Amino acid sequence: MRLMFDLQVLAFESDMTRVFSFKTGRDASSRVYPESGTGTGYHPASHHGNNPQNILAFNMINRHHVAQFPYFLDKLKNTMDGEASLLDKTMIIYGSRMGDGHVHNHRRCPLVVMGGASGQMKGGVHLKAPDSTPMANVMLSLLHKLGMDDMQSFGDSTNEFSFTPLATQ
Repeated sequence: MRLMFDLQVLAFESDMTRVFSFKTGRDASSRVYPESGTGTGYHPASHHGNNPQNILAFNMINRHHVAQFPYFLDKLKNTMDGEASLLDKTMIIYGSRMGDGHVHNHRRCPLVVMGGASGQMKGGVHLKAPDSTPMANVMLSLLHKLGMDDMQSFGDSTNEFSFTPLATQ
């Protein structure tokens, strides 16, 4: 993963691209990540059967993947692009493939949005979408923050997603 992160930073720094997509693993893979601390494969761990030991194995694999991100964020933060860092100019979306892999539930999938998007994103905010909010609403709003205001819809979007925290959150 670190090699891929290095290549992505280099591609941004050299202006070879301003967009990339990086999938950290194949959902149906039984690949084992020994460095995560478990010998259970990814896909078998995702079908945990609500067994606490299996849930822990799945948690360990996911924690290992997420723990790779500080390396990437630090590289972006320490790489200048004019007057600002690449992190300040970048929008990174990291998310889960499933809300609950055990039952292939695609609802309530968590997302983390990192980077400043050239001043369009503010950090330190936790937002929870109302039930039945299409993920496409979030994507439409993020596209608008990147200046693609002419897009009226994205996928099955029904409206924009508000990035304003509610007083109760």
